[in-house]
Amino acid sequence: MIRFLSLFTIIAAVTCTSAASTQEVALRPGEQLPGKMYTQMSERPHITVGQANADLVGADNRALQAAVDYIAALGGGTVQIGPGQYTMHDSLHLRPHVTVRGTKGKTILRKADGVVSPLAADGDFGEEQITVKDPTGFAVGYGVTILEDGASGFHITTARITGRRDNVFSISKPLMSDCMVHSNARAATVFPVVSVYHAENVCIEDLIVEGNKDNNVILNGCRGAGIFLYQGHNATIRGCVTRNYNGDGIGFQQSNDVTVSDCVTEHNAVLGMHPGSGSQRPTVRHCIARHNGTDGLFLCWRVKYGTFENNLMEANGRFGISIGHKDSDNLFRGNTIRRNKQHGLFFRNETEPMAPHRNRFEQNIVENNGGAEIRIRGAVRDLAFSNDVIRDAQEQGEQNIGIQIEEQVGPIRLENVKIETPTAIDDRRP
Repeated sequence: MIRFLSLFTIIAAVTCTSAASTQEVALRPGEQLPGKMYTQMSERPHITVGQANADLVGADNRALQAAVDYIAALGGGTVQIGPGQYTMHDSLHLRPHVTVRGTKGKTILRKADGVVSPLAADGDFGEEQITVKDPTGFAVGYGVTILEDGASGFHITTARITGRRDNVFSISKPLMSDCMVHSNARAATVFPVVSVYHAENVCIEDLIVEGNKDNNVILNGCRGAGIFLYQGHNATIRGCVTRNYNGDGIGFQQSNDVTVSDCVTEHNAVLGMHPGSGSQRPTVRHCIARHNGTDGLFLCWRVKYGTFENNLMEANGRFGISIGHKDSDNLFRGNTIRRNKQHGLFFRNETEPMAPHRNRFEQNIVENNGGAEIRIRGAVRDLAFSNDVIRDAQEQGEQNIGIQIEEQVGPIRLENVKIETPTAIDDRRP
């Protein structure tokens, strides 16, 4: 239950702003803000939400969402979330120009236990309702994902339940593909715990996202993560922890100029961090990705002109960093990549038009990974490594190759690279 106090407060707040935010525009005295008919204000909308002693009192996603929507209706500002655990039956859907700030180390957004039911009738492309065999655990206002066997990526639908009649539920978005009973079509109450859709200049700070993966089915990284952005340009994610999500920890798709800093992604079922689908100019710095099911950092498709610096990718189930389809012109600097199960740094096998060209690696440490420390595949060219340290000091097991270069790889530049492995470079090019 949500309790509203009789008076909301609007007080001065330090807002989280991006480089593109109007808050950082240098204005002359009396000059109006860009796109606005008013000058710079010294106070911005601010509201507190918590389990006691707050403007809005509640302990689930409804209280949090009410606070976000209130601030959004005023044009943006800050939602301050108090300490405690909040049960999430749906995403916290963020809005443009809204900062959501937790109490550091104490604000936990926990994914509710999920349920799954087969569909009782086919879900057709574009339809905005589903019919489930067992409606137990589905309710109006809950988040829901609909898919069938073989569906992946953006062909999966994630939405909100907006109405009910017996075992028929209306949903907030049209189905993105046919979901056929004969293909094991099903609905599940899984969703991103925090989400940004089609919203700019959002800031997420100091939240702990508890994914509760043992009680939820997996959600594909193109449609969800512990914190998930889709066309969330100029967003900032700072000081957050995402853990135990049955999917990716932090993911952003088709989202330009995203900054992720001082975050930890750990023990998630799939990827630690997943920028993709044409997300350009990302910045990821001072983050830790460890003990995730596959890769610590996975650059998906067309991630370009990004900066990834001073991060730790440790003890992930596959690669420390994976780079592939059109992921070109990025800078990786000062990262430590160690003790991942397979390769520390892995270039996926792409043909020349799709290969991740012109990536630069400076002052990184790549050490003690399970396969070759760095494995370069495909027709990639013009990679540059400078002042990196590549080594294997493991006491047990077979020590690694430093850099494995496969047959189709083009020119690579190595400058001041220190390699301490029994085989420094295994170059298989003709």
